[in-house]
Amino acid sequence: MPVKQKKKHKVTYIKSAFLPADYPVHKKKEVAFVGRSNAGKSSLINAISGSDVAKVSNTPGKTRLINFFNFGESYVLVDMPGYGFASRSGDEIREWTRAIETYIDERDELVGLVLVMDVRRDWEDEEKMLMRFANKVGLPVVVAMTKIDRLNQKELKERLAAIKAHAHTDKLFPVSSTKEQGYDVMEDYIYKEWIK
Repeated sequence: MPVKQKKKHKVTYIKSAFLPADYPVHKKKEVAFVGRSNAGKSSLINAISGSDVAKVSNTPGKTRLINFFNFGESYVLVDMPGYGFASRSGDEIREWTRAIETYIDERDELVGLVLVMDVRRDWEDEEKMLMRFANKVGLPVVVAMTKIDRLNQKELKERLAAIKAHAHTDKLFPVSSTKEQGYDVMEDYIYKEWIK
């Protein structure tokens, strides 16, 4: 069976920012990706873009910033800082929460949020908070459930049901960057529902 070719998008780095005053000025729609530090967000972004674009977000000095990329001519992909390090202080967690909430609440260009979750994990407090906040401000959310290739079919079915039970959205996409599964379906949904 031939391997499906990745879609290629011309992805260019715009800038990294933390404060609203530093966000880039443009007229495109934005789609933000957010997830725990080990959820597979960078791999998913690379798979969707067909490049190593997320490498920029993981360079020193940029891991805790909001990183903006032109995603072809379609939209701006926003790579939010990862969260969930147990070693982070309470001040750092509050700072992260403020930055995310400010961006979600105040950014007019933002049309949707992709919450990236490791399918093997249960909902964490940060993820529940994000879902509640997005629902409060009326922002559409899809859940990208990563690393599905690590489970057998029975385990996967159980985990999908467990995540769906607390999702507050029916837009759940099982994906595997390693096996190149599912992310094209999610990307098509994002384009048709949020961008067009």
